[in-house]
Formats: sequence, C-alpha cells, structure tokens
Amino acid sequence: MNAPSPALTSARAEPVWQRAAHAVERRIGDGTWPHGTRLPSERELCIDLDVSRVTLRRALNDLERHGLISARRGRGWFVGVEPEQPPSDARAEWPNSLESFTETAARLGLEASSRVTRSQIAPATLDEAEQLQVVAGMPLLHLDRIRSLGGIPVLRDCSRVPVALVPQIESVDFAHGSMYAVLSAAGSAPAYAETTLEARAAEPELAVELSIEPGSAVLVMKELARAADGRPVLASEIHYAGERYRLRTVFARTSAH
Repeated sequence: MNAPSPALTSARAEPVWQRAAHAVERRIGDGTWPHGTRLPSERELCIDLDVSRVTLRRALNDLERHGLISARRGRGWFVGVEPEQPPSDARAEWPNSLESFTETAARLGLEASSRVTRSQIAPATLDEAEQLQVVAGMPLLHLDRIRSLGGIPVLRDCSRVPVALVPQIESVDFAHGSMYAVLSAAGSAPAYAETTLEARAAEPELAVELSIEPGSAVLVMKELARAADGRPVLASEIHYAGERYRLRTVFARTSAH
C-alpha cells in the first residue's frame, strides 16, 4: 500500500476532495496506475488517502468528468476505460418541457436506440377508453419498447395510441421511428401532458430488460399526452432505471399570499 499522498498534508488552502483528486491524478500521470488499470477499492483508497467515503466519491466523480477515470457497474473504477453506464449528462438532467425520448437524446448529443418488445392492435378496455376518451372496444396500438442511450438501457416505455389517430400506424417501424413525430405528422402533435411520478422496486422481468438488479429503485412515470385542443393522443407508463435518471423541473408561484 502506498504512503499517504503529500498532497493531503499540504498546507495549501485547497478542499480535501481536490487534494485527493490531485493525488490520484498524479499516480495516473506517473504510471503508477496505467491506462486500463482498475483502481484500488474505495475502502483502500479512503485509507490510503486518509479521506472519508463522501470526500473520495467527490474526487473520483470530478476525475470522471474530466475523462481520466470511469466507473464500471459492479467492478469499480478504471483508468481511461469507457464506462458501462449511460453518460453522466444523460443521468444528470432531463427536461422540464415536453419532448420525445429521441428529441432529448439529440439535444444531449447522445445516440438513442429502441428495441420493440410488443407491437399489437387490441381493443380498448373500459379504463383505457375512459383515459383516452374513445369508445370501449376501439382499436389501440399497444407499443412496448426498451429505450437505450449509447447502447445502455435507460427505460421501458409502454404506450397506448388510438389507431384512428394515425392510419396504418401498425406498419410504422418504431424501432427507429419516433411516436411524437408520427403523431405530429398525422395532425395530433402532443402539446402538453398530465404526469404522475412514483418510486417502485424493479420486478425481475423489468430488471432483466434494464440490466439492473431486481429490487433496484425505478421511477415510474404515468403520462397522458394531449393535443393543443385537449384531445388525449398518447397514454404511457414509463419505467426509468433509478440510477440513470434525474428529473429537472421548475416550480413557480402564481400569486403571493
């Protein structure tokens, strides 16, 4: 085990986490930890650098942002190896405006992909008919997809759309197409959405689909998108991998009391 870094005992007025980051950076630079090397465990690093786990995490996250190291889920930290999880920008902030998954990925400069697990026309149940304001028994497209960023699964999207809104919707290739784009082209562009959010534990099937551990936290968003005239056009239930999603929103007071 290496002796504690002189950086950590320096009298310079520098935050401890930055000194820890500089100590790790120097060892990478001098070849102590070459490219591709797995860093010591966080416990070992805490002892070696004489810092807390919180301080160490901040230092490592800073080094990751600068591209010097990367985390591999379940394996630890590596020098200069591409991460096996979505880019930090994708995990950090998602919009507070209504946009499709494809649009969000493009805005973040990320590569989006989809795997269709179900695409089926089925009659609307009473609950679905009430939600989408159609007659019970009217055909709906049931579309389930696993959505990924950079090849890493981020969410499962289960959507329901009245077939009457988009003629021949069953022939659309939704492995590559955007539902919002299809609806917009048909004159039923989503303009706003009513949304509820809740946390759940991942069931085994969902855990496999999202490559997470069963019981892991998932964020469930139920959304009803409406056209500008108020017509429901799309009902969705989306399960986000909890560690890969952060909701960003804005709250404003309408009047002072």
